[in-house]
Amino acid sequence: MGSSSQIVAVIGGLAACVAMSSPAHAQCRLCDQPSTQVPTEGPDGDVQLQIETKLDFDRLILSGAAAGAATIRADGSQFAEGSVINLGPRAMVGTVLVHGEAGRSLRVELPHRIQLYSLSGGQITLDEVTTDLPSMPRLDAAGNLSFRFGGRLIVSGDSDGQYRGDLPITVEYDEDASDPARTLTGH
Repeated sequence: MGSSSQIVAVIGGLAACVAMSSPAHAQCRLCDQPSTQVPTEGPDGDVQLQIETKLDFDRLILSGAAAGAATIRADGSQFAEGSVINLGPRAMVGTVLVHGEAGRSLRVELPHRIQLYSLSGGQITLDEVTTDLPSMPRLDAAGNLSFRFGGRLIVSGDSDGQYRGDLPITVEYDEDASDPARTLTGH
């Protein structure tokens, strides 16, 4: 077997921003000490997004310069293919908590593909981003919805380094045309 190299990939750096006219009441939960508290409902019943855990591929062990991929599915299962021999033991799915008006239907959007970058200018791709959301997501009786997300990281053998990227998550109430949607987007 040839030389091994390691790649560390974290999909994080998540910062919440609100796409509406009222003041933002959500904050980036990765920037401060993580909290186990459920976010309080904002004014006018705004939907709120809290990142509980970031999607983290930990370390990828590569067996050469050929292309490979590592997959972490929303259910936590992990797969390695091509030149990727293994994922590190701390690799984990991303987890999101949404809070808002109890029983409301939601529309949740994530991109299917993003680029990740290293400090040295390297670039790798995260694609096949998936979630464990039901086809019609809805807040429960307490106004909460939790979901997990994962994806496939595509690398080449010369991709040494630590890679980071933002995965924008948009959550909004699934409204009638007569009621304007309140939207929250996290990166």
